[in-house]
Amino acid sequence: MLNSTFTEPDLTTFTGLDGLGLTAIGQCLGAAKAEILCHVTTPNPWCRTCGGEGTPRDTVTRRLAHQPFGWRPTVLVIKHRRYRCGHCQRVWREDLSRAAPERQKISRTGLAWALNGLVCQHLSVSRIAEGLGVTWNTANDAVLAEGQRLLIDDPARFSGVKVLGVDEHVWRHTRTGDKYVTVIVDLTAVRDGTGTARLLDMVPGRSKAVFKTWLAGQDDQWKQGIDVVAMDGFTGFKTAAAEELPHAVEVLDPFHVVKLGSEALDQTRQRVQREQHGRRGRKDDPLYKCRRTLTTGLSLATDKQKAKLEDLFTAPEYEPVQLVWSVYQKMVDAYRQPKPEIGRWALEQLINGVGTKVPKGLPELKKLGGTLRRRKTDILAYFDHVGSSNGPTEALNGRLEHLRGIALGFKNLTHYIARSLLETGGFRPWLHSQS
Repeated sequence: MLNSTFTEPDLTTFTGLDGLGLTAIGQCLGAAKAEILCHVTTPNPWCRTCGGEGTPRDTVTRRLAHQPFGWRPTVLVIKHRRYRCGHCQRVWREDLSRAAPERQKISRTGLAWALNGLVCQHLSVSRIAEGLGVTWNTANDAVLAEGQRLLIDDPARFSGVKVLGVDEHVWRHTRTGDKYVTVIVDLTAVRDGTGTARLLDMVPGRSKAVFKTWLAGQDDQWKQGIDVVAMDGFTGFKTAAAEELPHAVEVLDPFHVVKLGSEALDQTRQRVQREQHGRRGRKDDPLYKCRRTLTTGLSLATDKQKAKLEDLFTAPEYEPVQLVWSVYQKMVDAYRQPKPEIGRWALEQLINGVGTKVPKGLPELKKLGGTLRRRKTDILAYFDHVGSSNGPTEALNGRLEHLRGIALGFKNLTHYIARSLLETGGFRPWLHSQS
């Protein structure tokens, strides 16, 4: 509306106590925190056993952490009565279930604020605990339990998934304990151009059995809706998808295909370096100086880089590097074609040539050709399903790595998975709609 309409100031409405069934009757503002004295808006003195009317016996005080205002912790000091039934002598307290879950130290409004801060604002648990004025463990346990109840356990969370992405992720950089988890991502919105990727689940371990067990745990109707599974070169994921989703198309991600070529190029360069100089690369060695330039796409190379490559390839002893480099450049160029059908044709011709015609003395190129030939169908399937790339999965892996670094005290793998699902599970639109 054009003109604002003001009403009488109401502390109950301002602090959101009316939605909790409470009424504010006093306040105490301090430098460290604010306390709001309140009572139950609608008392219920009727006995739940016999239905008789109870007699007020005394008053009990319960303190709940509430949503902070001005980043100053706010505490609800609730005075609620205790009744005794004159007929059956039963004793009970006024119901505070609208204000907070049983045995909870944070109000429902405070939980909603904390969950929104964790998912939408990417606040750490330490920051949330500071805002609520509670300990780290209290904030962490309460927020994860609320997020599990509202978001992660939602049966409709997996609905609408058409494109799956699967990859492994290192969550523990130590020598002991579980190091890997299998990351499963929904790429449907990315393929359709309607949104970003969202994390579906993280399963401890990295093997065919892990991914196959997860797929087997989903209902048949959901599995029938999967059209594409994007993955890296790990054959365990491919086998699991083929057994559980035989109708789905398996797509080998372009990033990992190009990475295979890049690794073959680096290994060839290192081998030639040792053969020609008898040592690892030094800063003045021609091959070592060009190590970055060699993996740069020729279409993006500067004139200086192109001149450096021309000088390098004039030496006949570096011919093996030039041959593998040319294959790598053709792979990159195929994926950069504006028309998918042209890119598919170019890459298919390259795979056929490398898979059958490899000069002697190039074991790296021979190994690359064998891999490309075995996964030819999965590699070329990308051009028939443009947008079904596993790149967003890799981007989520980067976000998970960042999250692990700022968590300030992950308790265990279960805690890490829950935090990761909440922050990258696509819950932000739902929380925004509720606020």
